[in-house]
Amino acid sequence: MKKVVLALGGNALGNTPEEQKEAVKLTAESIVDLVEKGNKVILSHGNGPQVGMINLAMELSSNINDNVPTMPFPECGAMSQGYIGYHLQNAIENELEKRKLNIPTATLITQTLVDQNDPAFKNPTKPIGAFYTKEEAENLEKEKKYVFVEDSGRGYRRVVPSPKPIDIVEKESINLLYNSGAIVIAGGGGGIPVVKVNNHLEGVPAVIDKDFTTAKLAELVDADVLVVLTAVDKVAIKFGTPEQEWLDEISVEQAKKYIDDKEFAEGSMKPKVEAAIQFSSSKAGRTSLITSLEKAAFGIEGKTGTTITL
Repeated sequence: MKKVVLALGGNALGNTPEEQKEAVKLTAESIVDLVEKGNKVILSHGNGPQVGMINLAMELSSNINDNVPTMPFPECGAMSQGYIGYHLQNAIENELEKRKLNIPTATLITQTLVDQNDPAFKNPTKPIGAFYTKEEAENLEKEKKYVFVEDSGRGYRRVVPSPKPIDIVEKESINLLYNSGAIVIAGGGGGIPVVKVNNHLEGVPAVIDKDFTTAKLAELVDADVLVVLTAVDKVAIKFGTPEQEWLDEISVEQAKKYIDDKEFAEGSMKPKVEAAIQFSSSKAGRTSLITSLEKAAFGIEGKTGTTITL
């Protein structure tokens, strides 16, 4: 039996609630395949399209109706965790029932601790929400202290920081559920970013990369394998060129060299490899696997995917 933590991309869940309900049926099949093979599973997920949709809906409603309050971004993240978690656990429970497997499933609203002195807070880069004119953006900057940037000629968008996770607030609850045999859904969207101020946790408007949070989560539950799911079965170097080479197994040092050589795209494969390095480096014997959802079970058996080990 292996303790497995999986990072599922938010874009793999579709762009609407209806698309998501269909997409998670296939996700559930792959998750239950892993469980049926004797693995203990924690599932984390992205929320890029979903939290943006929630934030935009609340923002537009507030703009046209003074009685509708602006919804803070941490609360939008919590909403996305709740509804994505509901769809995932519903689909997993249905798949478990179909196979007559009596295994509990739970979604945990998760807060991720970040350092309020993280340099990312001085350089917000993640665009969220609606497009505004320059004048509208300047007014909002004065009124709400938002930071805006011009976005590819389409207008101005609010940007928020992307700090690194340093701890998972609900780690003990996650471990209790995980060790009891439950399939746990946690750390959605990288978690709700919180900072500690005078020993109190406070939510902050930020976006944490879900792969880094999932790697941290895997460390905290002492997982054997971190599976970072992507659209391809393996990682490649010289991607998209005649010299393209698919990678089967590489060391942490090799992975670092490939990053230094700029083999992996920013915002795409690079953070996945960096998260894999983080987990594999955290303790001897830990393995990271980058592969597609459909091939995850085979990847854990060493039959496909790119593994990264110390």
